[in-house]
Amino acid sequence: MSKTVKTALQNPLDKYPKPPFEKQPQQVPGLASKMNPQPDHGEKTYKGAGRLSGRKALITGGDSGIGRAAAIAYAREGADVAINYLPQEQSDADEVIALIEAEGRKGYAIPGDITNESFCRELVEQAVQKLGGLDILVNNAGHQQAVESLLDLTSEGFDATIKTNIYAPFWITKAALAHLAAGAVIIATSSVQAYDPSENLFDYAQTKAANVAFVKSLAKQLGPKGIRVNGVAPGPVWTPLQVSGGQPQDKIVEFGEATPLGRPGQPAELASIFVQLADPEASYATGQIYGAAGGSGHP
Repeated sequence: MSKTVKTALQNPLDKYPKPPFEKQPQQVPGLASKMNPQPDHGEKTYKGAGRLSGRKALITGGDSGIGRAAAIAYAREGADVAINYLPQEQSDADEVIALIEAEGRKGYAIPGDITNESFCRELVEQAVQKLGGLDILVNNAGHQQAVESLLDLTSEGFDATIKTNIYAPFWITKAALAHLAAGAVIIATSSVQAYDPSENLFDYAQTKAANVAFVKSLAKQLGPKGIRVNGVAPGPVWTPLQVSGGQPQDKIVEFGEATPLGRPGQPAELASIFVQLADPEASYATGQIYGAAGGSGHP
């Protein structure tokens, strides 16, 4: 008779670091390797079970944060993974590729600026060529800069947010559709900002609401083709996006404190959601937004 191994209960309140954190300004886009404490992307903790065996995934913003956690999890579930990121994030990206390859999977780094339409098309073509196809598309990369007053929000800043968070997923998805067969999945990273916007994230919040509409509209359009479309709406998560201008430094000190769990989430805590949405066993889930916000926010 086999023995059942019990997994000890773990209190989510104490699982990861709590504020106060130290101020730690970085230039955009920021590096996970320079953060204190270091974010947990599941490097040592995520254990796969072959749920995505043989799949081919493209993840934007896959060098750090939530995209990195998804990339590690996908590789450990048996997928080959291509990640996109900005050239300034190369050192973080190198770490991710090494982790993917350590699982015996193929990992491809494709740097470039997704606010450029022609690069978005090139990104998809490169990913398809390197991976030998495409089954999973994760539109995760985001641009977030806190600005206290609408009067201080420049057209250039507004444009950067709109292009990264709305135009890029449009361009990338449009280019990818020719390569996605029935059974493929598209996943978008939205935010609780779509439902409960902060006063200093005027432009970012609007784009995250647009990401929700992207999911719900495209799911209806692609459902008859057998392609599922879903989204994830994180709350405060400890990533370079936050320390590189996504939050004022005074807010970094208390980041995540206001949630019922009293701390920010770690990217690793969202990895299983991205796996679940990509898993063929979740075949009836489409047009859905999955939340992970520590007890606050929507959905």
